[in-house]
Amino acid sequence: MTVYKRGGVYWYAFKWKSKRIQKSARTGNKQVARQIEAAHKTKLAKAEVGLDDARPAKEAPRFDEAMKAFLKWSAEFHKSKPATTRSYKTRSAALLAYFKQTKLDEIEPADVESFIEWREKQKRKAPARLLKKNPKAKTDKPIQPATINRELACLRAVFSYHIRKGVKLSNPVSQVRFLKENEDTFYVLSCEEEEKYLAECSVPLYDVAVIMLETGMRPNEVYRMERRHLHLEESYYFVPSGKTKAARRRIPLTERAKELLKEKLEEVEGQWVFPSPDNPKKPITKVNNAHYGALKRTKLPRFRIYDLRHTFATRAAEAGIDLVTLAALLGHSKLEMVLKYAHPTESHQKEAIKKFELYTRRVNGREQSQNF
Repeated sequence: MTVYKRGGVYWYAFKWKSKRIQKSARTGNKQVARQIEAAHKTKLAKAEVGLDDARPAKEAPRFDEAMKAFLKWSAEFHKSKPATTRSYKTRSAALLAYFKQTKLDEIEPADVESFIEWREKQKRKAPARLLKKNPKAKTDKPIQPATINRELACLRAVFSYHIRKGVKLSNPVSQVRFLKENEDTFYVLSCEEEEKYLAECSVPLYDVAVIMLETGMRPNEVYRMERRHLHLEESYYFVPSGKTKAARRRIPLTERAKELLKEKLEEVEGQWVFPSPDNPKKPITKVNNAHYGALKRTKLPRFRIYDLRHTFATRAAEAGIDLVTLAALLGHSKLEMVLKYAHPTESHQKEAIKKFELYTRRVNGREQSQNF
């Protein structure tokens, strides 16, 4: 038996019919790990002689075939959320380049870790504007941990899909630790920066940006705003769909947001508040190019359009909105998520310390007066 420790837990590895089996025992107890390894061997032996009660398993497909079937299923299952399938398709590129035609049951945790190492050595693609001028354009920027983690999540989803379909295999991604992401990349706009940014925004970027700054909505939620869910008289917008129950919510509208949306409804026709210029029967998909164009003109620090949501959350927290209410406004089911979005500025922290100092002086002064 080969049992070894990695990252605080024991793993086991052995060969079965010339195939290497490697799994995490998910325990820090060596003896228990050996028992788990023995149980795994027993299960394999029972299956070989027909004592396994499980239904006959489907043959594991090649990775390229598995990904194709998964993306086809995703397009149908997430029909109302096409962005989900688009993101899976984007993430599949690196996975297909690495695993190619490897059969699913031959991919082990060690192979997934090798994929991570391979990906970390690669460089990010050049922006589309540079690729148009030079298709061979490259950058020196490394692939971000967040990008690799999203690709791992896609790989995990592919395995989960085929396991549900009856392919007998384990999900190797579940035994691999994801990379630590840099959570300090959020950017919060000051009021002066907001004014400069909006002054250079074209339409519909300007409208999208204002709504995000006033409501904290996700970009995709703004893009897919529907006329029927907009209730200006009651001052709210209803988000009908989302990944969680908390994401489906009523969002109160500020006067600034209401006035903008009222004018918008007078300008457009049909279902969507932000219809696509190419096909009014569909909503816009993104305004990233216009966003980065505005940043270039203003010479502001580079930030993502999603950071307008972070800006709303930070301002709301500084205004005194409690975290439970803020979580509901943002569509989060856990308070931990709100803490990632709300980033009190340095000036706000200084003001908080001044308030604390005045409070302690007042309390100490009262106590001293009581002693006399």
